[in-house]
Amino acid sequence: MSLSLHAHPLASFCWKVLIGLYENDIAFENVLVDLGDPAGREAFLKLSPMGKMPALRDTGRDETVIETSVILDYLDAHYPGRVRFVPTNPDFAWRMRFWDRFFDHYVQTPMQKIVADRLRPAEAKDGFGVDEAYGQLKVACDHLEKELADGRTWMLGDFGLADCAAMPALFYADKVQALEGHWPLCLAYLERLKARPSVQRVLAEAEPFFKFFPTE
Repeated sequence: MSLSLHAHPLASFCWKVLIGLYENDIAFENVLVDLGDPAGREAFLKLSPMGKMPALRDTGRDETVIETSVILDYLDAHYPGRVRFVPTNPDFAWRMRFWDRFFDHYVQTPMQKIVADRLRPAEAKDGFGVDEAYGQLKVACDHLEKELADGRTWMLGDFGLADCAAMPALFYADKVQALEGHWPLCLAYLERLKARPSVQRVLAEAEPFFKFFPTE
């Protein structure tokens, strides 16, 4: 098998690539990364020097690809399938990439700040930073709610890169700041995403690890 994805089932950014792989039925080996294991960490850092998951290894082309948006671009180029993640039309392409960046930077980043703080010991908590992150998350969800009011199903026409990014971002954002009662259109969009078979597969694989997610 040419492709292997080095990832962890609980990691939100890993979901983004897994959804893409499953959407197009791309054959790959799913390699579990345990950064707590010294040998596993050392092996992973050889693929991804910054230690960020996931990393895609393509032995057939002797390429290692990191950064989720870049990985999906790579799959578009070399392993195309039913879903094209970034449209060929240049104006649709930059808009698709904008929404991809929106979910990664403005939803995922504050969400991860909140989750990371929950894992810190009491003496290292950053209350100011957490409050700021909640504020950023609210601004992002408010903006997304307005955009979704036009009745769209996916972020830009057909399912694509932005939707792969949206699923893990909104799923975990909902865990730290419930969408229900505040952003009904965002919640409805999340439910549409969760109904896709590719996403259901990702969630099923992650389910045994949800017990490790800090709820408070």
